[in-house]
Amino acid sequence: MLGSSALWAGKPTSLSPASLLHLLPTVSIVSADLLPPEVCSLLNPAAIYANNEISLSDVEVYGFDYDYTLAQYADALHPEIFNAARDILIEHYKYPEGIRKYDYNPSFAIRGLHYDIQKSLLMKIDAFHYVQLGTAYRGLQPVPDEEVVDLYGGTQHIPLYQMSGFYGKMALLSCVVDHFLGHGLEFDQAHLYKDVTDAIRDVHVKGLMYQWIERDMEKYILRGEETFAVLGRLAAHGKQLFLITNSPFSFVDKGMRHMVGPDWRQLFDVVIVQADKPSFFTDRRKPFRKLDEMGSLQWDRITSLEKGKIYRQGNLFDFLRLTEWRGPRVLYFGDHLYSDLADLMLRHGWRTGAIIPELEREIRIINTEQYMHSLTWQQALTGLLERMQTYEDAESRQVLAAWVKERQELRCVTKALFNAQFGSIFRTFHNPTYFSRRLVRFSDLYMASLSCLLNYRVDFTFYPRRTPLQHEAPLWMDQLCTGCMKTPFLGDMAHIR
Repeated sequence: MLGSSALWAGKPTSLSPASLLHLLPTVSIVSADLLPPEVCSLLNPAAIYANNEISLSDVEVYGFDYDYTLAQYADALHPEIFNAARDILIEHYKYPEGIRKYDYNPSFAIRGLHYDIQKSLLMKIDAFHYVQLGTAYRGLQPVPDEEVVDLYGGTQHIPLYQMSGFYGKMALLSCVVDHFLGHGLEFDQAHLYKDVTDAIRDVHVKGLMYQWIERDMEKYILRGEETFAVLGRLAAHGKQLFLITNSPFSFVDKGMRHMVGPDWRQLFDVVIVQADKPSFFTDRRKPFRKLDEMGSLQWDRITSLEKGKIYRQGNLFDFLRLTEWRGPRVLYFGDHLYSDLADLMLRHGWRTGAIIPELEREIRIINTEQYMHSLTWQQALTGLLERMQTYEDAESRQVLAAWVKERQELRCVTKALFNAQFGSIFRTFHNPTYFSRRLVRFSDLYMASLSCLLNYRVDFTFYPRRTPLQHEAPLWMDQLCTGCMKTPFLGDMAHIR
């Protein structure tokens, strides 16, 4: 690292990068010294984070998805889905037997990646649709940055055609592409993408995932007691609860009995299964149908949604008409930004909460000393580069080039702390990811699990942090390093220890 001390220029100075470099060893400031106490305080992985101000005292109705929201599943489920879909490709879609050698790699793909079907490229893009260089993969092999830029006509900008959903699909797709490329097999990219998508769908349609979970709920369902505590607490405070899930009643019933008990339906005012989201939110044509105690469909017309009864399919417009639950007094939780939350927030004004299990791990990484020191030094280097870029002498240009190189190296180190291939799901090197942009757009609140609600009163008000816009504050590094809006003169730095 160029000088273990971090200096930056405040007001305009006559010192060039070259002369500044000579001063660096004389100032013994380590990166930890750049962090004011309030910045060093650790983030809480069990906290709820607000994109929008929301008071729970205004919320009268709470809605929930089931899978990955009320029922959080262990990571052990991912290899099961991967292996079953892989075997379906081989046995039913007649894919090469050699694909069976691939196993699920939990450290390869992450949530929110972009897949370009025609180029067979899996990559991470930022909020402005630019690919983060160093995160493009074809199959399991990295694609050089120069090739990525060339593929898109000399730019890093990516036309947004397809975003991934379940990242296990991306892991399997990458393995299949890797096999075809490694064996010189010709293939149509669109066919591979559709077949892998259909194989993953078949795992759910055939009920395989349901069977695994039902056989060993202790292994696969996490935080069941906490889910029970959340629901019981809300009901005890007079809140109305409803459930809308795509899963079948028999599966939901067994899971809820495991987490809550045999009387779980008494907690909910409305329960809707096999809802067929996201079309549930947009298609007015599908009516509700009631199920009897055995799960059989009834044929009577639905004129009200009764507590303790089970309904199948239906649509949001009839739901709103029958319940009169409208606007910001409704808060709905789901794990999928698009199929669960987007329409509810944008079209109907519901409050929304996103369940992001990866948040817990990411916060733990952010809290590490290595991450904080790396980020602080990156910001210091950024400040130096911004202020010193006007110097044109050869020695200064050499120093600037060295700082650029070091900054890039630090970025790669920081990225690898989260995931060696793709980094954090929330940021590219500096910008928010496309996933982060959607998270902010479609959710008022986000958290690692529903159990985070237990850390707050039912009348708690969440206030989003005021993040300075670019024109509202000087370089963020200055505030981080000094704890105030001022930046000290270079000459004042020599006495800081």
